[in-house]
Amino acid sequence: MNNKEFLAELSRKTGFSAEMTQRMLLNVVDAMGDSFLEGDSLQVPNFGVFEVKNKKERIIVNPTTSQRMLVPPKLVLVFKPNATLKERIKNGGND
Repeated sequence: MNNKEFLAELSRKTGFSAEMTQRMLLNVVDAMGDSFLEGDSLQVPNFGVFEVKNKKERIIVNPTTSQRMLVPPKLVLVFKPNATLKERIKNGGND
């Protein structure tokens, strides 16, 4: 499903116009992004949790040259699905 199809389906389910639905979705995504930039996690009921995690620095080795390199620490966004959602996906969407 692409963005246009998603917005059309969301618009149909909510009863709002496509333009209003797009504005609301953009506001939600902006708010989520602001939350992640502050380092906060976001729990979406019946869906899962988005978290910003800190990956420590580490040393990697290039297998062809055996050269060791230091990978600096960084922040990554991770998603942990709700157990119910995870089970539904595992069963192919059949409950």
